[in-house]
Amino acid sequence: MTGLFITLEGGEGTGKTTQIKLLAEKLQDSGHETVITREPGGTDEAEKIRELLVRRDGGDWTPMAEILLFFAARNMHIETLIKPALAEGKIVICDRFTDSTRAYQSYGHGMELDIIESLVQLSLGGFEPDLTFMLDLDVEIGLERAGKRLSDNGSNEDRFEQLDTGFHERLRQGFLEIAQRNPERCVIVEASQTIEEIAEEIERAVQERMSNV
Repeated sequence: MTGLFITLEGGEGTGKTTQIKLLAEKLQDSGHETVITREPGGTDEAEKIRELLVRRDGGDWTPMAEILLFFAARNMHIETLIKPALAEGKIVICDRFTDSTRAYQSYGHGMELDIIESLVQLSLGGFEPDLTFMLDLDVEIGLERAGKRLSDNGSNEDRFEQLDTGFHERLRQGFLEIAQRNPERCVIVEASQTIEEIAEEIERAVQERMSNV
């Protein structure tokens, strides 16, 4: 039995974490064994790399070094957690994946997209999700939400939140363009809806995909 690999993507403050939790609960209630994970992270090795990438004091990386760190973490994540879970027929739900690297490092920071795509093939063998939800939200609203969350949690994982509004506008457009280029796996979700409305939309799309497998 082959599982299903679902990812949620979007800019800061779009509510991915909340929706992942709700989707996992729905699937588990329906009898599906579900794994929740995140990027960068998901394994002991990848979580160590996460600290270097998302914390404000994690390091001043060159664009290429940053991308290589992301793919090093992703390779470990895929090989030691995601693929084994899928082989056991589980549904894996991941907070961010390669589309975030495309959006942040290419659309946001200006790295050539061809370089990222070559690393997808070299380090991941072209591995991609089965279904991706792009949560789209006004940048100012998203950054305000993200700032409040970080303040409430006392977190210093705010390296990307600290970047200027122009970066986040490019990021938003990047996610939308990625979704438009990959309509077979990507679903754009308006993240200004209520939590319940977003959850229902995501659940419907997942059920439709599962019924067509």
